[in-house]
Amino acid sequence: QVQLVESGGGLVQPGGSLRLSCAASGFAFRVYLMSWYRQAPGKERESVASITAGGSPNYADSVKGRFTISRDNAKNTVYLQMNSLKPEDTAVYYCRALFSPNFYWGQGTQVTVSA
Repeated sequence: QVQLVESGGGLVQPGGSLRLSCAASGFAFRVYLMSWYRQAPGKERESVASITAGGSPNYADSVKGRFTISRDNAKNTVYLQMNSLKPEDTAVYYCRALFSPNFYWGQGTQVTVSA
């Protein structure tokens, strides 16, 4: 059974940090492109960061220099380190695994940036 389980969300003040984790099971994690997406209320889901099977990262312009994506293939886990958080980073953050044509989504974790 395929599972992607996100954790690490919560409430943080502007300028603070959070580290999201996505634990995967039920598929060959190491060959999949892993991504983080987010969806704010009333907005479309957008890509935040991705990391290839080989470990090459890519970031949305809005998070470059503040967020870092990484993966641990031994633990079947992908991470998103989020620093210098802003109120506009508030959203539900989702993990996605892609190895065409297969793709899987996690259930999401809420991140709220507020004073």
